[in-house]
Amino acid sequence: MLRNGLRASQRHLQSGLADNTVVVLDSCRTPFTKSSTAYSNLMPHDMLRAAVSQTIQRSGIDGNEIDYAVGGTVIAEVKTSNVMREACLGAGLPQSLPAHTVTMACISSSQAVTTGIGHIMSGAGEVVICGGVETMSDVPIRHAKAMRQHLLRNQRMLSKGPKGVINFLKPVFKAPGKFLAPEPPAISEFSTGEIMGHSADRLASAWGVSRADQDAFAIRSHTNAFKASEAGLLSDVFEYHIPGGETISKDNGIQVNTPEKLAGLRAAFVKPHGTVTAGNSSYLTDGASACILSSHKKAQEMGLGGKAILRDYMYVAIDPKDQLLLGPAYGIARLLERSGLKPSDIDVWEIHEAFAGQVLANLEALKDDKFCRERMGVKGAVGELPMDKLNNWGGSLSMGHPFGATGIRLVSHCANRLKHEDGQYAMIAACAAGGHAFAGIVERHPDY
Repeated sequence: MLRNGLRASQRHLQSGLADNTVVVLDSCRTPFTKSSTAYSNLMPHDMLRAAVSQTIQRSGIDGNEIDYAVGGTVIAEVKTSNVMREACLGAGLPQSLPAHTVTMACISSSQAVTTGIGHIMSGAGEVVICGGVETMSDVPIRHAKAMRQHLLRNQRMLSKGPKGVINFLKPVFKAPGKFLAPEPPAISEFSTGEIMGHSADRLASAWGVSRADQDAFAIRSHTNAFKASEAGLLSDVFEYHIPGGETISKDNGIQVNTPEKLAGLRAAFVKPHGTVTAGNSSYLTDGASACILSSHKKAQEMGLGGKAILRDYMYVAIDPKDQLLLGPAYGIARLLERSGLKPSDIDVWEIHEAFAGQVLANLEALKDDKFCRERMGVKGAVGELPMDKLNNWGGSLSMGHPFGATGIRLVSHCANRLKHEDGQYAMIAACAAGGHAFAGIVERHPDY
């Protein structure tokens, strides 16, 4: 039984939609760009404001109909910690619209969407706008802890003229390394101390994924994204006029390389013999995305159709040391079993590509009957997923991965691919730091 209002056996029946079935009215995103390129001077709320505005415009909804807003981000800008609130105000939405921001690493905007689903299904509201944003071009870098404590305890010295400033600086000059060393955001897992790239390398090795396999998958991702972009299939991307700057219309990180070029890259994490490289990993990215959710009843009252139905979802949490990036396999296996759907019922697969080796290792895990039974707790192996249905328009390896925005990008791809490929069900799966993962079932809306 799928949780959001319809049994798996019911197919494209308008009458099968319950009043509180949650539908996606529309969704879109900025072009994703490599960090320190086009968006390097923007604050996160600038990008998210644009995504929110464009999504409302595309959907045809009156902004006054929106009951709540929730967004996702990972490395928050300290000036706009509740970035969804600032984005909504900047987009001209009513000041009376409540908004909050969530964080769950790479599935932050997935969490924003499911928070919106819960808001609607509980009856707390009927229309929710969800968003996600990330910038890696300008992250908050802190003073060393010694300097932070010194500032908090002795900042009054700075207001006492030159003598006070000199007295303040004396301990700093005596131990400059202790006071002046900056603290950038951590890139390692807090609980294990391990960098995610190391985990990806170990995971690929454990599941027998070769360097050549990873490079080939990366080339596939970039090739699919390039073809989809050139064919105009990435309709969720809107042309973004950067305030006071240029206009960006496409993702700028898509680059189709040769096997020979990727083979020449050195190991990025486990040196010198690791298999994860810059060429088969996702890169630091800036961008924003947004979508509007509504109950089916409210959509009908507003005279609006929908693009997709969010049928069911699941979060998983596993060992952050040995299985950090293996959560998608757990989510896929468990959600399929809970919903009563078979892999053959899924027409579109969208799996987040943090690393090529991570995706391929998850695919191997799904084929392992013993692992599925004993570790995932399902009845048996899911089996081999059809590559001709997986990430056909590219993925995070090629388009980029703004941590807080990828979850909604996956929803958009599912909705638009289901229409383009004339399918019914899509499966989303994404890993995240902390040993978390998200899996979700998206169905094509009968009006789309």
